[in-house]
Amino acid sequence: MEEKNTQTLREVTVWDRSTRWFHWINVLSIIGLMFVGIALLNGKSLGVSPEGKVLLKTVHVYIGYAFALNLAWRIVWGFLGNHYARWTTTFAFGRRYILRVRDYLAGVRGGRPPAYAGHNPLGQLMVAALFILLSVQLVTGLVLAGTDVYMPPFGGYFAEWVTGGDAERMAALTPLNKEAVVAGAYAEMREFRSPFIETHEAAFYLLLAAILLHVAAVVVTELRERSGLISAMINGRKVLAERPVDERA
Repeated sequence: MEEKNTQTLREVTVWDRSTRWFHWINVLSIIGLMFVGIALLNGKSLGVSPEGKVLLKTVHVYIGYAFALNLAWRIVWGFLGNHYARWTTTFAFGRRYILRVRDYLAGVRGGRPPAYAGHNPLGQLMVAALFILLSVQLVTGLVLAGTDVYMPPFGGYFAEWVTGGDAERMAALTPLNKEAVVAGAYAEMREFRSPFIETHEAAFYLLLAAILLHVAAVVVTELRERSGLISAMINGRKVLAERPVDERA
């Protein structure tokens, strides 16, 4: 870990380049997915045609691929990255975690919370919730890409399901061509799809609430601690007035 002392301040290198890239690609992907998702949810009131709905779903899937690859890389980077990027630091729960939460809250009430270079204990909880919701959206979204527009990785499987494996039907199959499907098989597929779309929509609202809470918490923490919390996700560095609790030994 690199440090530069300026009087009583310590400049600490926290977020490596890969972690910062993940964060901002994730932000842009989620913004794109949410805008398209909201348009899909309100398609009728917006007057979106069936063809337009398929186009929106296709765009949603392509943005979702970028989101999925980025999230998959972050999962891998949690085992390869620097001290603060690793899962052992990001998700450091257990008995010691409860003690850290108590100490942190006591510090907040006293006007001097303990310094953390990485995520503070409450931040760790929020990050865990975000990663769970992002993972749920990833899994359900990939399934829906197959059921709705027959796109990879599961599109071929669902296309074979709804056509009964008939080569001519599969060749003619499109999201809008219901004549190419076997009615009974298509109904079974849609029944299979139901819990995935319900989970995807519910997780969307939970994720939106979690993101708003995350942004608010970051702003409040930055105003209270003045540690460069926001700029750290751009340049990778925080400025701390004391030795961080989670500093690597």
